[in-house]
Amino acid sequence: MLYRAQFPRSVFEELDRLQRDMQQAFGFSPSIRGRIRGGFPAMNIGSTPTSVEIYLFLPGVDPKQIELNVEKGVLVVAGERRTERPTAEAAQSDTKAIVHIDERFSGRFRRVVTLPEDIDPDQIDARYRDGLLHICIQRRKPAEARQITIQ
Repeated sequence: MLYRAQFPRSVFEELDRLQRDMQQAFGFSPSIRGRIRGGFPAMNIGSTPTSVEIYLFLPGVDPKQIELNVEKGVLVVAGERRTERPTAEAAQSDTKAIVHIDERFSGRFRRVVTLPEDIDPDQIDARYRDGLLHICIQRRKPAEARQITIQ
């Protein structure tokens, strides 16, 4: 049996869970790939005391086709993956090339991530290498308590 707290930690988390349950029950899918979980690109998100680390797996995507924006605490990664398909020219000139199985995603994609409030939007580093986009967003230094003298 799955344990669930009587009072959710966050109303929005509970609403998100309810939406996922409803979509799964009725077979709707919000993702690009047509599945409830996942989407393209696959993404890992983690954090350290000083930064938020985001990894997006983008094999076959030209880095020039990736758009990265941060606005009001929301990170948006969008772009396009183009796929080469067999053409009649690639096959013999008198026959048509036919694609029998095409499991690789191609087309436009968009992933949206809500960032924590303590990130510094001016301290973002993004690097793309071997199909992996690594985004490192630094956290702001917390305000230190200080003694105020009364005059």
